[in-house]
Amino acid sequence: MIAIAWIIGLALLTRYFAGVEEQQYNPNSTPQSRLDADGLPELVLRQNRFGHYLLTGAINGQPATLLLDTGATAVVVAESLARKAGLQRGVAGYANTANGRVRVFSTRIASLQMGEIVLYDVPASINPAMQGDEVLLGMSALRQLEFTQRGQELTLRPLPPG
Repeated sequence: MIAIAWIIGLALLTRYFAGVEEQQYNPNSTPQSRLDADGLPELVLRQNRFGHYLLTGAINGQPATLLLDTGATAVVVAESLARKAGLQRGVAGYANTANGRVRVFSTRIASLQMGEIVLYDVPASINPAMQGDEVLLGMSALRQLEFTQRGQELTLRPLPPG
């Protein structure tokens, strides 16, 4: 009985600390939007322990972890997520990445959701070399947003109409 209690205790501790580690990696796993003074949604993101801004969002309704990357020209989606989200491969090309030159395919994302902020018809690339459900949120999406950093928080707002 004591051995079983120890095993259960260790399993519970492992599960608890895995949750703590995930929260440190993506502190914006359930992003909360609010309305600004103009009635537009805004999203306040906290930096993770590495100084990056990640959040859980969706590509065409498929959950994805979005990593804000102002150094990326376009949104970049892993091929496995692209298939799940129904993205079609377009024209093949090459991109220079931190891991070297890779072949990518152009595509368009019908809807990219971050909290209550939704962007439509976003130019993107499919990268077959990427793994998992992470997305690099590059300037093809970020140029549609206003963002302000204060301390360890980044506030995103859609650009006002007009």
